[in-house]
Parts: sequence; C-alpha cells; structure tokens
Amino acid sequence: MKGFKDFILRGNLVELAVAFIMATAFAAVITATVALLMDIVGKIGGTPDFSKYRPGGVGLGVWLTALVTFIAIAAVVYFAIVIPYQKAREYMDRNKADEAVPLSEDTQLLIEIRDLLAQRNASGSV
Repeated sequence: MKGFKDFILRGNLVELAVAFIMATAFAAVITATVALLMDIVGKIGGTPDFSKYRPGGVGLGVWLTALVTFIAIAAVVYFAIVIPYQKAREYMDRNKADEAVPLSEDTQLLIEIRDLLAQRNASGSV
C-alpha cells in the first residue's frame, strides 16, 4: 500500500491530472465557440463545409474543412486566451517591479562604496 501512496503523491501527478481535466473541459468551451463562429460565418456566406468537394476524385474537401476549423480554433485561442493572458502577465510584472525589495546591508555598503568611488573619479583625484 505504501508503494501506491508514493506513486499517487509523487511529483506533479495530481497537478497534471487537474490540468488534464481542466484542458478537457476547456476544449468543450473552445469547440462550442468555434461552432458559434462557424454559424455566424454560415449566416454571412454559407456554412464552410467542403467535405463533398472532390476534385479529380481526391477527398480535398475534408482537408479544407479541417483546415478552416483549425484556423478558427487557433483564432479563438489566441484572441480569447493568449492576448488576455499576456496583458494580465504584463500587469502583474509591472506591479512586482513597483514593489521595492529591501537591500541587504552588504549590498547597501557596496552601493555606497561604488558611489564614493564614482564621486572620487569624477572630481579628478585618483
């Protein structure tokens, strides 16, 4: 029983399982969003379904439909996830930069020595 407990609690197994479950649920949201997008496109110019398109007997239409769906999914992920995430990340990084980190005594002393040496060199005395 100890081996099983060690296996379950090892490393990031639980975190990985949670990430997998969340990704699966999120995939359903993305799929529904793409379906909505395709319906809107369908209202404008007809539903983009090329599956019956077979030039020269080659099933090119299925591939074209998959390509259009992939581009729609990529657009939804980019505009709904990536851009807001980047903006939130920049905001968080900006707030972290604003927080002053207290310097250790050693660092403060080294800064004072550096400044004194810079003043000494600037005044011309070597």
